[in-house]
Amino acid sequence: MRLMGIFAVYPKRRNTSLPFRDHKVYPYLLRDLTIDHPNQVWCADITYIPLAKGFGYLVAIMDWFSRKVLSWRLSNTLDHLFCVDALNEALVKYGKPEIFNTDQGAQFTSEAFTGVLKQHDIKISMDGKGRWIDNQFIERLWRSLKYEDVYLNLYETMREAEQGIRKYLIFYNNERPHQGLTGLTPNKTFYLNLKKKTKAA
Repeated sequence: MRLMGIFAVYPKRRNTSLPFRDHKVYPYLLRDLTIDHPNQVWCADITYIPLAKGFGYLVAIMDWFSRKVLSWRLSNTLDHLFCVDALNEALVKYGKPEIFNTDQGAQFTSEAFTGVLKQHDIKISMDGKGRWIDNQFIERLWRSLKYEDVYLNLYETMREAEQGIRKYLIFYNNERPHQGLTGLTPNKTFYLNLKKKTKAA
């Protein structure tokens, strides 16, 4: 099978969440917290995207309540800049969350990333070390994206991957119903509940 290039389709282990010892780590703030409206908690994570030759790195910013993907970036390096770019885009488009949750990876603990959060008075929350389940909704997004799009299309280049991922995430936000959202899409859940919150205020 090795000689013929036949292999199983499954996520290979790649560590995209390496910590940096000099970066400050923040406590996890979501334990026992009831998350009941959009822009209460946002989260972010990085995953690898396999290509025909090599791989890229994808970061996404997600609204925890609605599962809506607010912004994303694809990069060929694990530099923190593509994460900061995605964060800034989400803030410009959707305002700001009360809490922002990530893992302890060097990109999210960097001064450049946490500095933007502090500048907007956003509380910083970080998963416990090795606690992927603390960010489970975005982990489910990665699984859906890879099994419903990336592994099926086997993108040749970063450009192809970017175009395909953009198309999938538009579908994910606007058309893909979620059982956990009573059959609604992330977009519909986000905007319906945002309207309710605005009326209540």
